[in-house]
Amino acid sequence: MNESSHLDELLASRASSTRRTIDPSTVVIFGASGDLTARKLIPALYHLAVERALPTPYRIIGFARREKTPDSFRSELLEALRKYSRTRTVDESVWNDFAKNIDYCQADISEAAGYGRLKQMIQSASDEKLRNNLLFYLATNPSQFGEIAEHLSQVGLLTKCENGGCLQRLVVEKPFGHDLPSAQQLNAELIRHAHENQIFRIDHYLGKETVQNILTFRFSNGIFENLWTRDSVDHVQITVAEKLGVGSRGGYYEESGAMRDMIQNHVLQVLSLVAMEPPVSLEAEAVRDEKVKLLKSVRPMTPADIARNVVRGQYFAGEIDGETRPAYRSEPKVNPKSNVETFVALKLWIDNWRWSGVPFYVRTGKNLPVSASEVRVQFKPAPNILYGAKSGVRLDPNSLTLRLQPDEGIALRFNGKVPGAATKLQPVRMQFSYDTEFGAYTPEAYERLLLEAIAADATLFIRRDEVETAWAIVDSIRSAWTDKPLTNREFYLAGTWGPTASDDLLGTDGREWKHPTV
Repeated sequence: MNESSHLDELLASRASSTRRTIDPSTVVIFGASGDLTARKLIPALYHLAVERALPTPYRIIGFARREKTPDSFRSELLEALRKYSRTRTVDESVWNDFAKNIDYCQADISEAAGYGRLKQMIQSASDEKLRNNLLFYLATNPSQFGEIAEHLSQVGLLTKCENGGCLQRLVVEKPFGHDLPSAQQLNAELIRHAHENQIFRIDHYLGKETVQNILTFRFSNGIFENLWTRDSVDHVQITVAEKLGVGSRGGYYEESGAMRDMIQNHVLQVLSLVAMEPPVSLEAEAVRDEKVKLLKSVRPMTPADIARNVVRGQYFAGEIDGETRPAYRSEPKVNPKSNVETFVALKLWIDNWRWSGVPFYVRTGKNLPVSASEVRVQFKPAPNILYGAKSGVRLDPNSLTLRLQPDEGIALRFNGKVPGAATKLQPVRMQFSYDTEFGAYTPEAYERLLLEAIAADATLFIRRDEVETAWAIVDSIRSAWTDKPLTNREFYLAGTWGPTASDDLLGTDGREWKHPTV
């Protein structure tokens, strides 16, 4: 059996396991009175209950400083669920059963006695597994992660487990640090109290069905994997475009910018999945090993490389769909002289055998014409000695587009003959649509990620060396911008595809951006 066939069997085996046996678990949400809990976490857990995907029994405990009773906490969650549920309707019978498993522990995160009360609450469960199989979701400020882990460790709710099969796990939200030193410090704080295999760093992009499907598409379809090399691929474009501006997030964005907010996590995650080598298995560490290898293969940039291969931009006032958009510097909580980037385009090189000489162009930005995320693999053009020579036109190169959102699907673009006596060619598309093939139902990313965390499967979560490698890539670029003001060429009109320098990034190579449409 060859390697491709063996990997196909592994993928099919995993795909056929639609229901896994998951042990009874207690989920403790720190920061339970916050926006993330109301908008994402509780709706995700509720929909898992609707699908009967949660273990039996299970328990959910909210931990927050606001004074409220368990009943008032449940009432607030129900109100939020009616507002934020992806179905917009709540099944009362499912909710009633779901709510019976929800409790509330009122305490400040810095209050040691509160963790003692939490322990008593957990230990009151009649089921032994509910007392021991614990998932702690830290929906708090990252500066509090280390403190929470320390308190949990002190009261015996978190035990560092060296040999796998850990019963206590930590889920931590992004941003995981704001640069490499802060990420390393945060990792060091957590590692004092928990082993790496107990730490689940979440990036909601990895919970998207279309992102997960990248590996399935690549490694279960031999016809495409054989083309996925420098021999066939001319270049790759990755676009994560946002139609909205920063809005009320101006204060946060002043600290992050597009490089920290999108490139360091979402975009580099997609890049690693698109370009990584086949893993030896679908076990978590095998997949994450290959992602790290890929990120470590990204060629470091010198200051001269950054000047040539990196474009930053910031939007000024414009109009989108008839709506006036203010300039970034006029947004609330933004410095009127800010040089923070709201757009970034990069040309990256991956120095390994598969991708040597193939440029990867990536871009992300705010206030762009559409909100869309896609990967376009542009294949090398066919020789122009037959149809191109006959028709006197340049043949359109073949391409494969993986649309991650919206209108999720995959499109293959190739040339076809227009009916008629003349030999006229026209690019056509062969398209797969998730909506058409599987129906409109697509689970929210947090549903999948929470279920994987409860099942202690770390495949869709980010490992320590992975996050630190990503920060090293981003920091080397950002350091070149220190105290460097934006130039006129780096501003772009809201509602356009970024500054003209972004077009030049590809134009100097004889290429052009392919803009997503919705």
